[in-house]
Amino acid sequence: MATDYDAPRRDEVDLGEDSLEELKARRVDSQSGAVDVDEAEVAESFELPGADLADEELTVKVLPMQQDEFRCARCFLVHHRSQLAFERNGELICTECA
Repeated sequence: MATDYDAPRRDEVDLGEDSLEELKARRVDSQSGAVDVDEAEVAESFELPGADLADEELTVKVLPMQQDEFRCARCFLVHHRSQLAFERNGELICTECA
């Protein structure tokens, strides 16, 4: 809950003067009973670990390695030539592995 430190402070005597009805009314006014998010819609977007995805198809277009790319001999990832750190014994090493 946010606190306004510039607001004038109330004495303990003043705090005891609030009636129970006033306190309940303040609490009800500050709380909203409406929920903005539909739980069913949110739940549909989550994937549970171990979920059966056997009937799902994944289509990814795989491109062959381009002429300006190389495969690192240590991490085996394909990088652009600008990521080449050095070449040792014919093995190309990327800057991340160097």
